Amino acid sequence: MVSSVPAGPPDPLRDGDRLDPGIFQFPVERMKAGYYSDKYFVRTRDLLIADGHDPVVTMQVFQKHRAWVAGTDEAVAILKLCLTDGYAFSDLEVSALRDGDRVEPWETVMLIRGPYAAFAHLETLYVGVLARRTKIATRTREVVEAAWPQPVLFFPARHDHWMVQTGDGWAAHVAGAIGVSTDAQASWWGSEGAGTVPHALIAAYGGDTVKATEALVRHMSEDVNIISLVDFENDCVRTSLAVARALGERLWAVRLDTAEDMVDTSLRGEMGDFDPRGVHPRLVEKVREALDREGFRHVKIVVSGGFGAEKIRRFKEANVPVDAYGVGSALVRGSYDFTADVVMVGGRPVAKTGRWYRPNPRMEIVS
Repeated sequence: MVSSVPAGPPDPLRDGDRLDPGIFQFPVERMKAGYYSDKYFVRTRDLLIADGHDPVVTMQVFQKHRAWVAGTDEAVAILKLCLTDGYAFSDLEVSALRDGDRVEPWETVMLIRGPYAAFAHLETLYVGVLARRTKIATRTREVVEAAWPQPVLFFPARHDHWMVQTGDGWAAHVAGAIGVSTDAQASWWGSEGAGTVPHALIAAYGGDTVKATEALVRHMSEDVNIISLVDFENDCVRTSLAVARALGERLWAVRLDTAEDMVDTSLRGEMGDFDPRGVHPRLVEKVREALDREGFRHVKIVVSGGFGAEKIRRFKEANVPVDAYGVGSALVRGSYDFTADVVMVGGRPVAKTGRWYRPNPRMEIVS
């Protein structure tokens, strides 16, 4: 029998128009002035202008890992909006890959040809957004592929500065995450954040998970999927059943988020031949068995807390009955640093030793 589920998640490549530059809400005047740029780039721009030297250069942008690139639309927007006064984007020829493209080490992601004084001060900005967004997209894609066909919920907002949320949410969306936790993260594609019951709400209702979830139901529209967090009392089986009995068909899922240094009450009689801490496969199985036994087969199980691609793969290999994975801090770790090199001046190769012009037929001209 042939499975109806594809072997892997769909390719995240995106067609159509690039994001409109206005969506990024740049502080344009400060960016043009070099306020956010490394000082040596600003001084380079100012020196070229003062010296009357305005060479036409080819700037080549790349990084050194296999990755899923993101931030190309944002980088292009910087070039469109923040050039030195007196220059226009039409003075440049810009070629770039698309957000969601997979890239190999050293593969050229963007080429910028034009008068260097026009954009010398912007290097810090465009390589920075490419580095940040590519890291988020790549880490997200890794967990999306590991979890497939179960969906991944993008939950790292609490692990980083609030100002990075909008672009990070877009990068995760491009990479295949099906949900984000804040409205800011969802804003660039016109959606909104999705949420569940936090521990703090349960505490506000005296530690009663049922009361907290019932309060949520009373004030949420019928189209909101209700997910109840069930580890507050460290007894996920008992709490899951209590919430399911109270909410019936209105309960969409329970979420297990047991801390990695805790052992759930239901596992204490089975300790001895495995490490029972955190959200353990056996804990998920016990919750699933208990829900099914009482007729709550419609209730899905979401897991979170310490999940990354490796842990998800272990759960998948063991056929743990998880319906969705919430992933947080693992998605903001690591680095995908970009480099920009002048490789040609006036059509003549001038790259520093060890670097050279690497054209990439996969890139497209940006208008």
